[in-house]
Formats: sequence, C-alpha cells, structure tokens
Amino acid sequence: MRRFAWLAPLLFSTGCSTLGYYSHLAAGEMAVLHARRPITQVVADPHTDPRLRTRLQMALRARAFASDVLMLPRNRSYTTYADIHRPFVMLDVFATPALSLQPVERCFPISGCVAYQGFYDPQRAHAEARKLEQAGNDVWIEGVPAYSTLGHFADPLLSTMDDWSDDDIAGTIFHELAHQQFYVEDDTAFNESFATFVQEQGLRQWHAVNHLPPSDPVADRRDDQFTGLVLATRARLEKLYASELPDAVKLQRKQAEFGRLRAEYEHVRDTEWHGHGDYDAWFATPLNNAKLLPFGLYDQGVPAFAALFRRCGDDWTKFYAAVRAIGKQSPQLRAAFLSDTKDEASTRRAPAAASSSSAEQRVVPVQGFVIPAQGSLPIARR
Repeated sequence: MRRFAWLAPLLFSTGCSTLGYYSHLAAGEMAVLHARRPITQVVADPHTDPRLRTRLQMALRARAFASDVLMLPRNRSYTTYADIHRPFVMLDVFATPALSLQPVERCFPISGCVAYQGFYDPQRAHAEARKLEQAGNDVWIEGVPAYSTLGHFADPLLSTMDDWSDDDIAGTIFHELAHQQFYVEDDTAFNESFATFVQEQGLRQWHAVNHLPPSDPVADRRDDQFTGLVLATRARLEKLYASELPDAVKLQRKQAEFGRLRAEYEHVRDTEWHGHGDYDAWFATPLNNAKLLPFGLYDQGVPAFAALFRRCGDDWTKFYAAVRAIGKQSPQLRAAFLSDTKDEASTRRAPAAASSSSAEQRVVPVQGFVIPAQGSLPIARR
C-alpha cells in the first residue's frame, strides 16, 4: 500500500491571525529536531533493538545510493533518527468544496500553496476540520508518518517508520530527497508526481543493484487496481461537477459514485483478490472528495515523468535538467505536460543553435518543449 509523506510549512510569519499556528509549528518541529540522534550512533548503541539496527543500517545504504546513483542531494537529511513516541508526526487536514475536487489550498512563505494544512497538535487539526466542515466543505484528516522540509532542516528518519518494509523506508528517502532536488511553488501535483516517479524508479534500480527479488507482483497489482478504481471515480466526479445539472442532482449522484466505488472495491476484493482486504480500513471511514485528493496529486502525472526519463536516456542528470526546465514554464504548460502520457518512440533534433563556439546544441524533446541537454542547465546541489 502506498505511504504518503508531505511537506511541512516551516517558515514562520508574524501576522497576528496566523501567529498561533506558526508558533505551534515551530514548537513541533523543534521537538522533532531535538530528538535526533545520528543513525551511526543508534546502530552502535548496544541497547538498540536488533531489528531496528538492521533497518537503520539498510536506511544508511539507501541514503548513500540516493546520492551516488540517483544523483539526489548529498546532505545530512535522513542520516539521523528520532524517536517521537507517537504513531504519527503530524495530522494533515484536506478540504474541498462539496461539488469540486479542487483543494482548499493553504499558502506558506517557502513551500507556496499546498493542498492541505499540517498540525502537530491533534486538537488544532480537529478544530480546523470542524471549521471547514461548517463552511460546507468535504474534509478528511490523515495521519502523517513522515514529511519533508525541502532541505531547510536535516530531516530525520522517524520512529513512526519502524514497522515499515525496507522498500517503504528506501522509497520515502528517495521521494523526500526528490523534493529537495527540485520543487515548484504552488504546484502540488507536479511536485508529488515528480517525487513519486523518482521513488518508484529509484526502487527499481535499488532492487537491481542489490540483487533483491522484485516486489510482490500480486500485491502490486492489487495496489494498482485500487488506485485505478479511485482515479476512475475522480474522473467521473470531475465530469459530474462540470456538468449543467442542478446542484441537488449533483449531490445525489456524487453519493451514488461513492457507493459505486465501494461496491467495485468489494467485488474485486472478494473475487480477484480472494478476500485480501488490503484497503478495508480505507473504506471503513466515510468517502468524500477530500479523501480522493492524494491520489490525483501523487499518481496522475507519474507516466509523464516516466516517459520523460526514457527520452533522457535513463540519465538522471539529464532528467533533472529537463524537469527543471519544465518546472519553469507556466502552470498551464506544466499541467499539459502532466496530462500527456504519450511516449514518443523517436527523438527529434532541433535546429542547431548559434553559440560563441558554433557548436551544435543538443536537445531533449519534451512534449513540445525544447530543453537543453546535459551541460546547458545547472542542477542545484545542496
């Protein structure tokens, strides 16, 4: 099952209306940072649980692999461990209008506008959820086991991850470092689709280099089928909400769509999956628009980045340069890139560009953009 990790809005404002919220964020983040210990120290501690020691040793290898092979930032992030003595580090509150799949966004000084609001204090999270519900929105609260500060702090691995599989831990390291590699303000779908692709491709290469068996294809298929059911529901709801039907009819059909999603899941669970209830807990709570948000943010643009990676010759440096160039385009062009999943079988060469050396400029074709190849665009390193 996919594990989601989020960005923490951790730069602070002095505005009176938000001072309490930012102060609580500052206190929560400082508590996490204060709990950090170098992983090498935890591993060397004779009192460390042997299972945790093995897991952290694997995490250090994955952290090195991220920089050595995936060309992700080399810094102190994920080289420390923090025992925070609770199941989630934060709670995130998602909200949408009752007849829309557009998130009620929250904007922050560095991370820009994101599709959720994070809270260390559960009481604050539930109070915000009640306020949003009273305004007529669909709301969902999700426990967050890990998050990224975009490299502004050296993020630790957390005790909330102790029971994760090796792939979940390694994949989270790759995902969160991808956010440090490149991040576009105010474009959650672009950022999360990019990081999810880096996570998935990174795990494929991690398995190959370490001669690990592939992930369970049956479980992967269940995961893909579940995500497909959710995305299909999103697509039908988007069409419904954009229609000219009266709102009362839309609300009625909205509930019918959620009933259909539940029925389709139960059918595939009881037939193809032979009773494997991987997602029963997800369906045990009410379904609404807000609960569907992470799937659109994380999944829809991944095929576009996969196609881009192939067109870059599976070269991470060229790929990041191409991502950076697309990320600098307008929101409309970025959205067009994410929605275009066609994989071009052949590459095109743009006309030679004039330069002081009269050398031909190599290019990587990307869905209508002409992007300079390796050497033409700098890749940020921290």
